[in-house]
Amino acid sequence: MRRSLPWIGLANAALIWAAILLFAPVDWALVRALFFLPLVGVMGAVIANTSGTGGGVVFIPVFSIFREWGILDLAPIQVAAASFLIQCFGMTMGAARWTDRLLCQPADPAHPHVDGRDYARICVVVLAIAVPVMLATQRMAVFDPHRVLLGFKGFSILFGSALLIATWTINRDAPERTRLARADLAVLAFLAVPGGFVTAFFSVGVGELVALYLFTRHYPVLLSTGTACVISAVSVIAGSAWHIDAGTVPWEVVLLAGPGALAGGYLARPIALWLGSLRLKTLDGLWIVGSSLYLILLNWH
Repeated sequence: MRRSLPWIGLANAALIWAAILLFAPVDWALVRALFFLPLVGVMGAVIANTSGTGGGVVFIPVFSIFREWGILDLAPIQVAAASFLIQCFGMTMGAARWTDRLLCQPADPAHPHVDGRDYARICVVVLAIAVPVMLATQRMAVFDPHRVLLGFKGFSILFGSALLIATWTINRDAPERTRLARADLAVLAFLAVPGGFVTAFFSVGVGELVALYLFTRHYPVLLSTGTACVISAVSVIAGSAWHIDAGTVPWEVVLLAGPGALAGGYLARPIALWLGSLRLKTLDGLWIVGSSLYLILLNWH
């Protein structure tokens, strides 16, 4: 039964994709023109599910580049909607793969054992706060998305830089933490509030904050990435309902990129474990800082 989680995720994703194919309004000429999007889905999901930061850290910059280059002209709200729906495929598969690893942990000195209760506590506490905040923000808040993005990405640069510094200094030769500290759970509960708020606008936020904080605190990859993937998956599934109801979803993009994201979500876990803690945290910090700087510069102009 434990090994069936990825297969259950695959079956559910196949049903959702079939429903989109049968019932969503799709421009087939546009589908043929966007033949390259499955590769974007794979790339985004691999990065998102190896780091746990969520697919928005890839899809938002990539679709922004496409808009600047005249390849795919999506309004900002459509970019967010596409990112929400694509992540329903990729992050759900990634969450299933990491949780499957939690339930079947091999004896491996390179990857410390993770307590399932710590894994569950993080997911439950963060989701209990972040999802209501996200849903309320989608329906009631009136803010300038550009200002929110600039503020959040400025914070991400600080967090990503702290991760890089900690990874190569105090945490480099120290053993990873094997038990979740109560203080860290309290900090995660606090971060769930801004995480849920930002996720409402950009489909990414809460998973990124959880992953970056746990990585900086030197917890194992399984705990840091796995919980962030579960939190991101549940968040985007809950947040997609508003975009579907509002009619902001570019279904052609989801139809093509969704299966690619599903494949990327499946491939991400072994890639993350192969990279190991030091390289994974370094690459995660570099991507967060680099993509945040790019988005700030793009929106500044």
